[in-house]
Amino acid sequence: MSPGYDPAMAHGGGAAESERIERVLRGSLAALGQGPDTVLQHLIAQQQVFSHVPEPAIDRLVAALGVTRAQILAAIDFYAFLHLTPRGRFDIRVSDNITDRMLGNAALMTQLCAALGVRPGEPRADGRVTVDFTSCTGMCDQGPAALVNGLALTRLDAGRIRDIAALVEAGTPLAHWPQGFFAVSNNVQRPGLLLADLEAREAGLARLFAQGGPAVLAEVERAGLRGRGGAGFTTALKWRFCREAPSEPGHPDKVIVCNADEGEPGTFKDRVLLTAYADLVFEGMTIAAGVVGASTGFLYLRGEYRCLLDHLEAVLARRRARGLLGTGIGAGAGPGGGFDFDIRVHLGAGAYICGEESALIESLEGKRGITRKRPPFPVTEGYLDRPTVVNNVETFLAAARIAEHGGYWFRSEGTDRSAGSKILSVSGDCARPGIYEVPFGTPVAEVLADCGARDTQCVQVSGAAGVTLTPDEFHRVLAFEDLPTAGSFMVFDRSRDLLEMVRNFAAFFAHESCGFCTPCRVGGRLVQDLVEKVAAGAAGSHDLDELHDIAQVLRRASHCGLGHTAANHVLNTLEKFPHIYRERLRRTDYTPSFDLDAALAEARALTHRDDAGSHLPADA
Repeated sequence: MSPGYDPAMAHGGGAAESERIERVLRGSLAALGQGPDTVLQHLIAQQQVFSHVPEPAIDRLVAALGVTRAQILAAIDFYAFLHLTPRGRFDIRVSDNITDRMLGNAALMTQLCAALGVRPGEPRADGRVTVDFTSCTGMCDQGPAALVNGLALTRLDAGRIRDIAALVEAGTPLAHWPQGFFAVSNNVQRPGLLLADLEAREAGLARLFAQGGPAVLAEVERAGLRGRGGAGFTTALKWRFCREAPSEPGHPDKVIVCNADEGEPGTFKDRVLLTAYADLVFEGMTIAAGVVGASTGFLYLRGEYRCLLDHLEAVLARRRARGLLGTGIGAGAGPGGGFDFDIRVHLGAGAYICGEESALIESLEGKRGITRKRPPFPVTEGYLDRPTVVNNVETFLAAARIAEHGGYWFRSEGTDRSAGSKILSVSGDCARPGIYEVPFGTPVAEVLADCGARDTQCVQVSGAAGVTLTPDEFHRVLAFEDLPTAGSFMVFDRSRDLLEMVRNFAAFFAHESCGFCTPCRVGGRLVQDLVEKVAAGAAGSHDLDELHDIAQVLRRASHCGLGHTAANHVLNTLEKFPHIYRERLRRTDYTPSFDLDAALAEARALTHRDDAGSHLPADA
């Protein structure tokens, strides 16, 4: 297990601390290089050791990387896992996805804060610990979950919280904590076309070596493979565009990027694929490189999955030792061999927006993850202006199997417009949460039966940004022509208050907006405020009209897909579950968005009055 942040490294000050900072910096510069695109990785290295980015490190990075101080400070401000002030030697972040809430995370958070004598988000005075909430950690099938110094804690309960508090108070290094606390299960409940076969035979690469890139590209095209991230762009077309894109002078390399930043609440399939099927994912990336002519590869790993880093680096090292990565891959094996390609893991630092491909590329370049205007598209001008293919983990795994078995094999399942299978992350109110691989065209009702769901009130397909389904819609099918999905499948039974789901999603999107455009930056916060007003019983029917109108502005006027989909849950529930709002209305006519009587509190204090005459009537 990677040790994460080492509390012992944070002790000391003055010259000793400066030497430690310099030692960490020398190590990261030697390992990562000194290009401006390495900014984020160097900042993460400092954060992991010191629980913040020390001021001397910023000055040294400015000089070593040739970037401005403003760029470094902007990155620290943008990414949720980077900080300018110490977070505590043990930095505990409790997952606050709706499924964690359903499992009682709020009570566990209260218990932990009380045991450690801290307030959420505030480092304890002795610098030992910080406890805070964070967004979905990708452990929805084994929550409530948390991160401690970047490593996952699963299946939390009152007993484990007591033990964790005791370990923190004792200063016990993470390496000596019970390993069961960090146990992460794959929970593959229903394997299918892709997951039933764990073996990595490199048969897809052998086909590439023997037949060449055009032949493999033709099989991917014949398969009808579409991107598994939700948008569903045709994979062969993306690869062809990149293959045919001219390289810029001075930047001859084309680039393959695997998007493993699955930040959509309720999604955790990529975590499982990278744990159990990493060789197949890397094989798919290498096949793509051989097809398009790329020599550089990145796997962008979300910061919440840092626990996978050592495993992934070991797999990459093994593949290099076998000649499957590096120089002259497949040389002498046929017309498709003899190319150079290697893969580097790039860590994210807690930014949902980086799941969008252009924001991900900005982050790869060491910048804030702000989405780019398109065109140009990444296939012609992506990472460092080089032609770049960005596909997600599931897509590369599917590509490796298609190269091995052929396009017709893949088309043996699915529909005419949605070939193959879809891997789902199922969580919430069901007996068997976990990973389910189903053929495209499978009805929602079948998944509910498989996972042991009972008395289901609604299903949220494709995460917070997806669609909310009523029981009358459970006949609908998972397919691009009906219910496209990135993989999240959250189940809510009739015991759940769906307004709590809406509140959780609204807070998530308000927090995760990158701030680039006004509709999303301001609109997301207004949506959250109105939802909270409804929950507090202070809203009127006018507020529901306002909530609907602002949600429509978000959908129509935002710069990128995050804003376009950020209010889907509001619009869906206003239409399909209106009672969750209307039963809480204070009155059916206009209600102000702020408390008029509370606004007079300062005047009452100045005049030393608090009698009935100094207050507005309750119905004013």
